[in-house]
Amino acid sequence: MDVTAIKQRFEIIGNSPLLDRALDIAAQVAATDLSVLVTGETGVGKEFIPKIIHTQSIRKHGNYFAVNCGAIPEGTIDSELFGHLKGSFTGAHEDRMGYFEVADKGTLFLDEVAELPLSTQVRLLRALETGEFIRVGSSQVQKTDVRVIAATNVNLHHAIKTGKFREDLYYRLNTVPILVPALRERPGDIHLLFRKFAADFAEKYKMPVIRLTDGARNMLEHYRWPGNVRQLKNVAEQLSVLEHNRNVTAETLQRYLPADSPLHLPVVYDSAKSGRDDFISERDILYKILFQLRSEIDEMKEKMDLLQNQEVYAAPGHTAMLSHTVHEHNREEEVTEGEILPLETIEETQNLSLNSLEKELIAKVLQKNKGHRKATAKELGIAERTLYRKIKEYEIE
Repeated sequence: MDVTAIKQRFEIIGNSPLLDRALDIAAQVAATDLSVLVTGETGVGKEFIPKIIHTQSIRKHGNYFAVNCGAIPEGTIDSELFGHLKGSFTGAHEDRMGYFEVADKGTLFLDEVAELPLSTQVRLLRALETGEFIRVGSSQVQKTDVRVIAATNVNLHHAIKTGKFREDLYYRLNTVPILVPALRERPGDIHLLFRKFAADFAEKYKMPVIRLTDGARNMLEHYRWPGNVRQLKNVAEQLSVLEHNRNVTAETLQRYLPADSPLHLPVVYDSAKSGRDDFISERDILYKILFQLRSEIDEMKEKMDLLQNQEVYAAPGHTAMLSHTVHEHNREEEVTEGEILPLETIEETQNLSLNSLEKELIAKVLQKNKGHRKATAKELGIAERTLYRKIKEYEIE
């Protein structure tokens, strides 16, 4: 099945090349039994990928189970996944089959896999490598034939460094990586999605469809959407229900977009609102550009390995399992001793420099507003509590 047919079947909206790439890899890998790791920010729609893979695979007539690993208490997660025997722990009144047993010959989707405790990660690794598992309270080894697809919005490289995720499990799950792009990386799809949601809610609530003015549409497409598609859908529903005027202006839309978002720039200054175009200098504009670059660099660090792995997987004559080796080999060829500073030194210098720039910009806006913190926070586009924290952090008088 090609990408267009997949979009029609699963009602996926968008023409982004990044989205098409993710769907194309899902279609390619479906015919195999390789493990897949789906990554992406919260709210991007990662749950569609395992469904696509399952329905296009030879296991499509088998069971499909989606397990939210973050929603199951640590004390019962082993029982949920691998089952238990009667009396194995308090409350175990009868034998119970786990997901690895009931999903035999089918597909198991482990969402939020980074939330699994380390002891469960060990059990999962064994099941992936050997197809064997043991019920809680039992000593009998059982066999299973399950296709595992995992997903997370956590930076697993960082989780490995901090000892929260096993490196061997990461490489076992990450045989084929699929990166689902954030909504802000699909600007051309934002209005398409909004129109679909608006039409759906108009039908659901028996109301006229809301429409955006040109200004509102421009704001919609330039907002960073930290909650991604889920947040966009919520905003469309709120507007559909609460607004009497079905033509939504930028001013109206602004009330539904939180200003204090972790994905916004550390300091955002809008000279158009202040009426003082001469207050912020060209250097201050460069400050904001640097903040933007830092944000984008952080995102790229998390995604670079996955993107390179995907390219290697798709290339003729290669398999996804070679991706990590190829990446490491290429990196060794590109960097020689003495050419760059250690990564820790670069990041430390970068953070110090940008923090000093942020401190200076906050101080200047505070000075302009004669120390009035509420007005300063509004002009910077951040919450008052965020401003208070930064004033204390930078010891700004």
